[in-house]
Amino acid sequence: MTEKDTHPSSTHPPLPPTSEDDQFTRLRLLRSRRVGIATYKRLLIEHGTAQNALAALPEVARAAGVENYTPCPEGVVHAELNAGRALGAHLVAQGDSMYPAALNELSDAPPFLWVLGDAGLFQRPMIALVGARNASSLGTRMARALARDLGAEGYVVVSGLARGVDAAAHLASLDTGTIAVQAGGVDTIYPAENAKLAEDIAARGARTSEQPIGLQPMARHFPARNRIISGLATATIVVEAAAKSGSLITARDALDLGRDVLAVPGHPMDARASGCNMLIRDGATLVRDAADVIEALAPIAPAQAPELPLEVPAQPPKDRRTLQETAALHQQILSRLGPSPLAEDQLIRDLGAPTATVAPALVELELDGSIDRAPGGLLTRAS
Repeated sequence: MTEKDTHPSSTHPPLPPTSEDDQFTRLRLLRSRRVGIATYKRLLIEHGTAQNALAALPEVARAAGVENYTPCPEGVVHAELNAGRALGAHLVAQGDSMYPAALNELSDAPPFLWVLGDAGLFQRPMIALVGARNASSLGTRMARALARDLGAEGYVVVSGLARGVDAAAHLASLDTGTIAVQAGGVDTIYPAENAKLAEDIAARGARTSEQPIGLQPMARHFPARNRIISGLATATIVVEAAAKSGSLITARDALDLGRDVLAVPGHPMDARASGCNMLIRDGATLVRDAADVIEALAPIAPAQAPELPLEVPAQPPKDRRTLQETAALHQQILSRLGPSPLAEDQLIRDLGAPTATVAPALVELELDGSIDRAPGGLLTRAS
């Protein structure tokens, strides 16, 4: 299954490489309270540098009704960087040469990735292999066979370090290259039963996460983790998955990026196969073995790194809204948002207002906690 003509258009272009000082300041901006990825990138564009954005944050928050706002303390960022160094992890920034080029196609590409292990694996062609945590014996055997054979063909296997299919895929591809994308900090192993596997992956492959060192994973972190899995990979293979599962979220993320989705069929009476069977019904490539995958991907050349801009784009015109106009715009935005996610571009079209007018208002509403951003740049009204 592929949707090659539906690439999402990112509002924010990839950022240029960072110096060590700029990396520290950008990380501090990203770790500041209520600053999500979209707000982080928009602030950088509007203010030119992370230092200017940090200086402007309290006033931006005040305009959004949040008093006494303070950005992330420098000590918190120093502590995170020191913890990463002690762990032996590397911080890779978007725009750096080691940053995985395929992730730049995400509208909410992570500005930073912590990497524990071989970051050079990001430069090789990657395939995601995901599936059920409560995988059957046949499911885990299939995952091992696919990972082993695809690894022998030169692909790096990407998965999520969960029990079941993920663990089987990682274990079978340790010798050929595997990347585990974690929902919590790169030093936080979940589930605990995969501690030895995680240690082996760090020694022979790579573990990566966009989250701060030491962060314990929560339910909301897993969909964000899934978008990185699909974002890294040329294609996503689902081995076993229920009709409502994280693996299908990963598959949908892959489709949103125009990447191929492949699935292993299962018995119609097995709930663990219902998601895969649905994907095949809807057009996913049916997979019996690695040869089917290789045949399906043969027309696809490995993704080339896109040209990155050398400079931050020119700053847009300053917003000149009055307080009354600001309040009215905020109300218009909130009246169109609810618990169901809405794409930012669609919201702007619904409002019939210029992007340069709506974008700062969205930053203000995100800072005051009125709206939330879901993975993929989708907006919801905070409950």
